Amino acid sequence: MNALVIYDSEFGNTEQIAAAIANQLETQGIVRLLSVDDPAGLNLIGVDLLVVGGPTQAHGTRQPLRDWVERLSPSMLRNVAVATFDTRLRWPLFLAGSAADSIAKTFKHHGAELLVPPESFFVEGREGPLAEGELERAGMWAETLISQYTTDTLPSILVHGSS
Repeated sequence: MNALVIYDSEFGNTEQIAAAIANQLETQGIVRLLSVDDPAGLNLIGVDLLVVGGPTQAHGTRQPLRDWVERLSPSMLRNVAVATFDTRLRWPLFLAGSAADSIAKTFKHHGAELLVPPESFFVEGREGPLAEGELERAGMWAETLISQYTTDTLPSILVHGSS
């Protein structure tokens, strides 16, 4: 598996979650962890799994991440498994909104298939810190991505692989 984890982070909370996800994914292959501001993040050549996350602000995604996702074309996302996450306050979804949901909708609009439903990780206040146990939960979520990725791609490998 060749994974790319892209994150947008204003106060460092989302970056911590992204790093925990990337660390767990590294048990199964090559992983690049990049800020949304890194121009290398637009290179999806050879990427099998794309994980994208950012903080929830004003019920959605911050502009840098919105712009990054909008620059992706449907052809860039062909044959790439996608997962989205966010960091947000532990408020009801209708009050807080979700950057992960917003990102996922844009990916779906571009024709991408989500590997798993969008996931939220919680912060204690606008600037953080992360709620207790969220880094561990991020690692467990990454294990779910690995498991789902393996389940979704194994039949294809068996059908199209060599004998």
